[in-house]
Amino acid sequence: MLNAHYAALRIISAKRALSLLFKTDASDEPMAEVVHVEDGKFMSYNFADWQELSEFRREFEPAKHDWIRTVRFDLAVPRIIRVLSYSRVPRQPVKLNRRNIFARDHNMCQYCGKRLPTSELSLDHLIPRSQNGPTTWENIVTCCLKCNVRKGNRTPERAGMKLLNKPVRPSSSPVLRVKLSDDKYRSWRQFVNDAYWNVELK
Repeated sequence: MLNAHYAALRIISAKRALSLLFKTDASDEPMAEVVHVEDGKFMSYNFADWQELSEFRREFEPAKHDWIRTVRFDLAVPRIIRVLSYSRVPRQPVKLNRRNIFARDHNMCQYCGKRLPTSELSLDHLIPRSQNGPTTWENIVTCCLKCNVRKGNRTPERAGMKLLNKPVRPSSSPVLRVKLSDDKYRSWRQFVNDAYWNVELK
């Protein structure tokens, strides 16, 4: 979602985006519009125009979009929307959660270096929680199950294990960096630079 000055605000769900597109303000003006890339140019669409374009895309380019099916029509999920009233870019810390930690550590065990699916990784407290180790960016790393068992309820030093990378609080969203490497989100790149990467994923 962009603000009125085309600055990135945050990532929102398709449901939230369509809700904003459908709503109008007190003077019956739309609250948001779709920003869509066509032949390298950015075009703006209101809800009715986006619905009409979706009908065309559904018939001729269905694989290029994700779709929401309603009772009467199918609607392409927009990649970018822009709110039409001014909104400041929020300055929020990156949320500490499993998804962001796995993304920060590139799904790699920080002890043995193996890159694994998330189902085969766990989160390890460097100073164990039983020793009052905090749940912070600087005290948690991704760890494979084998290394987790080997480390046990000890610090890495006590277990004779060396970290590959010192865990730090990221200055920008690790998951957003992963998404921007996906060709599906290519249109985001023009709007998202280092100044706006400090966003909270919704």
